Amino acid sequence: WLHFQECTGCTESLLRTSHPKVAELILDLVSLDYCETLFAAAGYQAEEALHAAMEQNAGKYICVIEGSIPVKENGIYCKIGGRTALDIVNDVASKAGALIAIGACASWGGVASADPNPTGATGAPEVLKGKTVVTIPGCPANPYNFLGVALQYATFGTLPALDDLGRPKFAYGRVIHEDCPRRPHFDAGRFVQQFGDEAHRLGYCLYKMGCKGPATHANCSIQRFGEVEAWPIGIGHPCVGCT
Repeated sequence: WLHFQECTGCTESLLRTSHPKVAELILDLVSLDYCETLFAAAGYQAEEALHAAMEQNAGKYICVIEGSIPVKENGIYCKIGGRTALDIVNDVASKAGALIAIGACASWGGVASADPNPTGATGAPEVLKGKTVVTIPGCPANPYNFLGVALQYATFGTLPALDDLGRPKFAYGRVIHEDCPRRPHFDAGRFVQQFGDEAHRLGYCLYKMGCKGPATHANCSIQRFGEVEAWPIGIGHPCVGCT
């Protein structure tokens, strides 16, 4: 699990899963051999674990990339153990069995790539051209979409059907609007006109408040984060299209 230009939000999201819980995942289902956030090891010991895992599982391991990869000036704006993120990702990806870019930053550059993008922040698919990179966009990404991909590969050695942006169709094949719990209000023409108005308190549709649900491919409306209503529309805010 490689961390580059990111806020660690996608890892934090993964830590809050309950089926399976993260402890069951990394102790019983898979072997997580390198993850800076969860490591007890540090420094040389951590980097040795990475190299050992790559050699012992060449061609079979999953390489998860979290965060964008800066490419400007040969990648000098992100270094770990004296190596650039650009060098690390190309090295680790060269022996991986599957590549997964988790979150908006790893998928296409995310916040770090916003104009004027001083570091040349880039998504993993652009850096690893010619390789199949499964993208799990979101800020943060929904951990269950990631687990679906990772555990399918670990169990069957296959990847799910992907769209032209590398996103798994099971999670990103429909727009949020199609399965939104506020959709009946949209169909009936009941819209929030102003935050805090009576329509807002009654849970009416947020389309006129700038909701991007009709244009956003994701399953947030049916696959919850952390088993609660903690997603924008669920707490009364328009979808911001983070995926």
